[in-house]
Amino acid sequence: MINPSNGMISTSSTSANTQSPGLKTYFKTPEGRYKLHYEKTHPSGLLHYAHGKTVTQVTLANIKDKPAPSTLTAPPSGFSAGSGVRSAAARLLGTSNGSRGLSFAGGNGGSKSISSSSGGSSGNGSSSSSSSSSGSSRIGSLGTSSSSNSMINSNFDGKGTYLIFNVGDAIFISDLNSQDKEDPIKSIHFSNTSPVCHAFDQDAKDGHDLLIGLSSGDVYSVSLRQQLQDVGKKLVGAHHYNKDGSVNSSRCMSIAWVPGGDGAFVVAHADGNLYVYEKSKDGAGDSSFPVIKDHTHFSVSHARHSKSNPIARWHICQGSINGIAFSNEGAYLATVGRDGYLRVFDYSKEQLLCGGKSYYGALLCCAWSKDAKYILTGGEDDLVQVWSMEDRKVVAWGEGHNSWVSGVAFDSYWSPPNSEGTGENVVYRFGSVGQDTQLLLWDLEMDEIVVPLRRCPPGGSPTFSTGSQSSHWDSVIPVGTLQPAPSMCDVPKLSPVVAHRVHMEPLSGLVFTQESVITVCREGHVKIWMRPGASESQPSNSETISSTSLKEKPLLSSKIGSSTYKQ
Repeated sequence: MINPSNGMISTSSTSANTQSPGLKTYFKTPEGRYKLHYEKTHPSGLLHYAHGKTVTQVTLANIKDKPAPSTLTAPPSGFSAGSGVRSAAARLLGTSNGSRGLSFAGGNGGSKSISSSSGGSSGNGSSSSSSSSSGSSRIGSLGTSSSSNSMINSNFDGKGTYLIFNVGDAIFISDLNSQDKEDPIKSIHFSNTSPVCHAFDQDAKDGHDLLIGLSSGDVYSVSLRQQLQDVGKKLVGAHHYNKDGSVNSSRCMSIAWVPGGDGAFVVAHADGNLYVYEKSKDGAGDSSFPVIKDHTHFSVSHARHSKSNPIARWHICQGSINGIAFSNEGAYLATVGRDGYLRVFDYSKEQLLCGGKSYYGALLCCAWSKDAKYILTGGEDDLVQVWSMEDRKVVAWGEGHNSWVSGVAFDSYWSPPNSEGTGENVVYRFGSVGQDTQLLLWDLEMDEIVVPLRRCPPGGSPTFSTGSQSSHWDSVIPVGTLQPAPSMCDVPKLSPVVAHRVHMEPLSGLVFTQESVITVCREGHVKIWMRPGASESQPSNSETISSTSLKEKPLLSSKIGSSTYKQ
């Protein structure tokens, strides 16, 4: 996940256009060229006081077929939600939204019609400076003004793929398949607070599929389709949790749906606490937890009342929790924090399994491989570490960034070129982005990296061997052990296969999809890079990033070169 606390490092940007003559519109990889397809950003007039104080995160949301109208009502007490962490939703791409028009209120109280195929202009009224702060609710208004708060576009079914990103005090929702750069079809502004993190549940059975965590600690759940159908100024049908920081007033740092959790979600805060919520319960219910006696140790407390929400508090660490990530099936939860530790928990057992420290400074982001065998971490030591769940140790580290690593992700769609053989060497492709404005791609081939047989003796050299790393460790690590950073001479080093400067501003995250790689900078500019072959298959004026399958490709076997493509 992206570290919102990076907002303390100030960078200035007065232009919404991130393109520069010094930036190439493609980068080379062993399998071919990735080409810049188009960009997305916020309206150019947006310069809010909160701009630069928060870091943009991006979520992809794929809305399926139009449901029955009853799904837009309040959620029932019993329903089933499938895998819904943001990383899972982000891997999904839908079909084109076609030429459907969406009407929304303009600045003069009338309406404008935006067609995703005609590339209509965005309303000038979307500047956050015009947002309303009336009322006691923390929900602000849309930047545009409207004479009606309940107008519904009944012809808009909402089906398609949307890009959700936060900038300053606003959430913007853009049609991913429209190539109009400054074309958010919806903007929601918040009063006296800023959105920090968000997550989408692809398989939510009721209307509430989008979570938004705020700098004030407040959390909202809403129906994304309902927000798109409504042309009013505020969030529609929102459920409010931790209202006015009643449970925890510290900043929301990361938020995620629990895969297969029947609508459960978790929120990580800047004070080192993580809370478990159930969206079917009243967010205003009484929730009080005992005083934390030892802030240095992991502890779990459950709510005293059955109707309380949140239902549990996990005290993870001292200082901020900078990022969280669930494994694909939801069995494990990984967290990274200001104290520099990765922690891995058995979620259902509420048990700390393992973890370890960075080489220097805080860890800012983490991500799971699809098979839950490996975890990536990145942070202030400028390195990418690969953790093995089997060995509960770091099995590789990557050097290539020149500044803090702010985003990591496995590319579960990638397969090596000419990978038609049935060899046993499994290759994992993953990516990282950093404040050095670079995107790095890496290949992890476990049978090709060298693995230490034993630790370096004083003044000596390590002994290395190829093959499975699991048989070479000296001893089994006890459950719950947080390990110090290993000596670098004990851990194999990786070099990136691609290093490319993709933005002018420091980067804050990346998402892999079936046909593209999406990068986002902290200032709110998003770029979509089409995979080799994908752009050729698209018409030159295409507005569609289509997905022929919503299922991920399995990891394939191959050996590839280790040369680095510098851009």
